[in-house]
Amino acid sequence: MLLNPDPKTIRLQRTHALSCLKLDALALNGLWTSDHWERELSDPQRICIGIAASADTLLAMACGWVVLDELQITVLAVDPEQRRRGLGRAVLQKLLVDASNAGVRQAILDVAEDNLAANSLYSSFGFQTIGRRARYYRDGKDALIRSLDVQRKNKLN
Repeated sequence: MLLNPDPKTIRLQRTHALSCLKLDALALNGLWTSDHWERELSDPQRICIGIAASADTLLAMACGWVVLDELQITVLAVDPEQRRRGLGRAVLQKLLVDASNAGVRQAILDVAEDNLAANSLYSSFGFQTIGRRARYYRDGKDALIRSLDVQRKNKLN
């Protein structure tokens, strides 16, 4: 599948649930169910960003849940065939901008300790490791808890 050299981010809606489910299965081994995606995309407290190859195919997505002035990043996924093209960076950047515009001051996420690509991406944005969740994932791997001062990041950009 060819990618537009200047991919545009879009705000994901409930109508994108099947596309999210497909990318989830492809990139995250089916982390969430269709019901979960329906809830994620219809909740007004959630921000979901995607990059679409077509009306029913997503190349990348990032979602987060806004609670007061904090964004809990719930998912970031990139089609395995489209990785290392800046798509994860693009959806994460747009998610953080939209969250900042909604009054978010801090972003928090969990990431597998051994996910070097994701950890490198988050470090490049300025995320700091603030804790660990032992045996957090189904396969028994630990998760790192990472945090970003969104307001400070925006002042630096």
